[in-house]
Amino acid sequence: MTLTPYEWTLARQLRYNLEALNERPTALITRAQSQALEDRYVLRADLPGVLPEQIEITAEEGLLTLKAERHFESEERSVRLQRRFALPDDADLDAIHARSQHGVLEISVKKIAKSAPRRIQIQAA
Repeated sequence: MTLTPYEWTLARQLRYNLEALNERPTALITRAQSQALEDRYVLRADLPGVLPEQIEITAEEGLLTLKAERHFESEERSVRLQRRFALPDDADLDAIHARSQHGVLEISVKKIAKSAPRRIQIQAA
């Protein structure tokens, strides 16, 4: 039988990283995905344990900013998240709607309607 040496330093480093992540009050791991539909853009973000009143969404200068804060009463600490998403040029900043259901935030951004090309008549003088 051959014994294979175990790399303890890797296991210790992994444990250290996981403990540091749990102690850091400014991290909230989420997954976000975006989808472009014909008339709008949809962004979905997983925010488990975050209530709708703990979420703030702002849109400014082509950026959509998502801020969330989750409170852990048993541990007396809060975890914060801030993520920014670049919006396409045809995003209508005045037509953004958001809803939260079962820990999933869905943000819908309407597209600005593009004007169709038209033929211009030339008048004779």
